[in-house]
Amino acid sequence: MISRLILASTNPGKLREFSRLLEPLGIAIVAQRELGIPDADEPHATFIENALAKARHASEVAKWPALADDSGICVDALNGAPGVQSARYAGEPKSDARNNAKVVAALAGAANRRAHYYCVLVLMRSVDDPQPLIAEGTWWGTIADEARGASGFGYDPHFRDAESGMSGAEMPLDLKNAVSHRGKAMRALIACLNELRERER
Repeated sequence: MISRLILASTNPGKLREFSRLLEPLGIAIVAQRELGIPDADEPHATFIENALAKARHASEVAKWPALADDSGICVDALNGAPGVQSARYAGEPKSDARNNAKVVAALAGAANRRAHYYCVLVLMRSVDDPQPLIAEGTWWGTIADEARGASGFGYDPHFRDAESGMSGAEMPLDLKNAVSHRGKAMRALIACLNELRERER
């Protein structure tokens, strides 16, 4: 039974979301920064490869099970960009404000504003886990020029949910967890964890 996980991320927003979703399973989340684990390199062109690299790195250093996600926003009119470069779309140092400004500027005059967030989660029970748990989720919407809302992170202020029309930064956390890419991926991962627990009984 897994009782604690290293979260292979230094993003406080992700830590809050994951902790809230995994707490009912009795799984504690510890951010890798608390153990002095540096960020892993993310040189890959796909979300899944980067998530595997991050989870493997954290598990190797901590000797614990590790959870990593790689996620980002893919904009139709930008041929899927920012994609895996979402966090650093406007360069270093990372800046949500500059990333959002670059996307909005790149879409100036574009009629097609469709976009989606994508998340892939990887849970490695050990560094040499030959069958890591993998789950994914997608959140469909559009990009708006004007920012709305004060919560969320990343591109949330400019991302409009396709169903409600609310921005990701306007949504209460419970609603966001219900519709977001990360929430969907987490529910798929939780289903895998519950299935494993049933087998272990």
